Amino acid sequence: MKTISKLFLLVLLSAFNVSASQAQNTPQAFSLKQAVDYALQNQERLKIAQNETKIANAKIGEIRAIGLPQVNIGAEVGNNFIPQSTFLPAEIFGGPAGEFLPVEFTPKFTGSAAISASQLLFNGSYLIGLKAASTYSQLSAKQLVQTEIQTTEQVTKAYYTVLVSHARRELLDANLSRLDTLLKQTKEMHKNGFVEKLDVDRLTVTYNNLKIEQQKTDRLIELSETLLKFQMGMNQQEAITLTDKLDNVEVDMNKVNTKDFNYANRIEYAILETQRDLATLDIRNIKAGYYPSLALNARYGGNMANNLFSAVTKPDNWLSFGYVGIGLQIPVFDGLSKSYQTQQAKLRLENANHGLNLTKQSIDLQLNSSSTNLTNALQQLESQKQNMALAEDIARVAKIKFQEGVGSNLEVVNAETDLRTAQTNYYAALFDALIAKVDLDVATGTLVQK
Repeated sequence: MKTISKLFLLVLLSAFNVSASQAQNTPQAFSLKQAVDYALQNQERLKIAQNETKIANAKIGEIRAIGLPQVNIGAEVGNNFIPQSTFLPAEIFGGPAGEFLPVEFTPKFTGSAAISASQLLFNGSYLIGLKAASTYSQLSAKQLVQTEIQTTEQVTKAYYTVLVSHARRELLDANLSRLDTLLKQTKEMHKNGFVEKLDVDRLTVTYNNLKIEQQKTDRLIELSETLLKFQMGMNQQEAITLTDKLDNVEVDMNKVNTKDFNYANRIEYAILETQRDLATLDIRNIKAGYYPSLALNARYGGNMANNLFSAVTKPDNWLSFGYVGIGLQIPVFDGLSKSYQTQQAKLRLENANHGLNLTKQSIDLQLNSSSTNLTNALQQLESQKQNMALAEDIARVAKIKFQEGVGSNLEVVNAETDLRTAQTNYYAALFDALIAKVDLDVATGTLVQK
């Protein structure tokens, strides 16, 4: 019975492992939107950016805590095993004038306990610091959005790379199937003496080259899927499949409007605006250092001193004390330190404004460049589409002429070679157009709507 139970358990575990392995190897299907959403949840760069945002929010709480009551409790009990002596004139004790005698006033055991509290009433730097912390939190949030946009751009481009590679693979399969049929027909014609062996060899070379190109495309698909999974933050061991089709991807200039463009749509510009605000607050914070600061302080506690350690535990041996007061600090002269700090802060603000102007110029250039690139890519795509259609028709006619005995085998081989070149050029143009569209969406700040 024990042996049967062990065998049953082994079979059960094996079945579970097979089931788990099959579940792990089942490809996960993603549309482009689902791939982007997955990346926004799993990409490590985004997790880091999200943590930076949380750190910024915690920083606000840290600065706000400075203005809340500060309470401390302290206690100490000590043994003065070598008491400190004080020198007194010897004549007090009947000794000669001009001499001093060491006298011990310190008891063997001393103790103290106190609770202290302080409340900031006014501090100009604190108030500016609160506002700066809030602005810093906004900066961190914008940097998170920037990371999301960059992730979306990278995932989108990688997704299109896989789509184009798969589409090219399907076309290669169709070409290979057509050429395989033609090769078989040519071999039969050679057996019957209608064509020469040279005709068979030419088609065989073309067929073998197409097989090699198919294998290269398979490796390219594998590599592009690896890149996509990396950009998504997905485990490389997991299988993936794409649900979007190239036919459903819109690539045109009709929906592009750069005339009503707002620089604030670009997250890079918005981040620089926030950095400029922080530079302005830095100047205000330095100037606020010239203002007086006011704080409320309070202390309550007790002291004891005795030559017996047991006296520490007796409340009657403790002497209480208490204090409440308002502290005022007025800066008078700091050696011109704040003056130099202000000069530096003003230069940083000036640099921030220069950075905004430079970014505007860069955005204008990017808008013009990406718009021109997309226009050129669309024209090239249309041209290559027409070329591919013509090459397909030429290859079809050449095949028919060869089969009917009015065309040469060389004409068929050349037509097939031209067709593959036209197809390669078409998909290269399609990929360029897709990437140009993504670049234009990034330039206009419309890739990710927030």
